Amino acid sequence: MDARIEKLHDWGCDTNAAMDRMLGDEDFYLECLCSIPADKNFELLTAALERQDVQTAFECAHTLKGVLANLGLTPMYQKTIEIVEPLRAGDSRALLGKAAALTEMKNHLAEILQKN
Repeated sequence: MDARIEKLHDWGCDTNAAMDRMLGDEDFYLECLCSIPADKNFELLTAALERQDVQTAFECAHTLKGVLANLGLTPMYQKTIEIVEPLRAGDSRALLGKAAALTEMKNHLAEILQKN
């Protein structure tokens, strides 16, 4: 198994379930993972929260939630739940800090993926 996938597993990611969804194709899984740090929804989420645009923030967070769940990125997925659920109820208060934490997690993911 690729060392990057092992590091993700050690971080608390459900890499086994994600690999099952990828039909065991490790290269495809890594390709999908490597696209996450460049996903514009992280930036768009923060910008929408700054504007207090609940609808756009919800759409970005909900999209991220699905992608992160499918890739087994459990720590990041759990953080998106903390953002999506208040937004679903129309509440955007105090979510900038959670979005910043999610961005830090994205940066951590990028670091893991760069190292072999």
